Amino acid sequence: MKRVDALAVDILLVEDNPGDVRLTKEALKDAKVMNEIYVAKDGVEAMDFLNKKGAFKEAPTPDMILLDLNLPRKDGREVLAEVKKDPNLKHIPVIILTTSKADEDIIKTYNLHANAYITKPVDLNRFVEIIHALEEFWFTIVKLPPKEQ
Repeated sequence: MKRVDALAVDILLVEDNPGDVRLTKEALKDAKVMNEIYVAKDGVEAMDFLNKKGAFKEAPTPDMILLDLNLPRKDGREVLAEVKKDPNLKHIPVIILTTSKADEDIIKTYNLHANAYITKPVDLNRFVEIIHALEEFWFTIVKLPPKEQ
């Protein structure tokens, strides 16, 4: 796929599994948009990034959050609830990207205003296909909120 430099998208990937981080980055590498992927390894780090605290004072406000549910220190459900309650963050689309297939998790995250729920497949090729489909939909078809001025 050819990159379109006019479209720059900042993505915050909140994921504690280094293998999944690597796979997600690789899958987005050939995206049609210029992606900048930032990684938070747990929920506390994610909230520090989003609130520009500590080492993240210069962090950009992401255009999208890819959020795992099962995280150390603060789980993804707590992060999602905090993001969607914050008037400065609630406009950011949050895509749940997790191994959980539990109906309870799906219902709870949609009730917390997740924008989408994706279950990570075990198969590597299928995972890459899903990331490409996510990229195609969210960065080519959907109109995201404008960047901060």
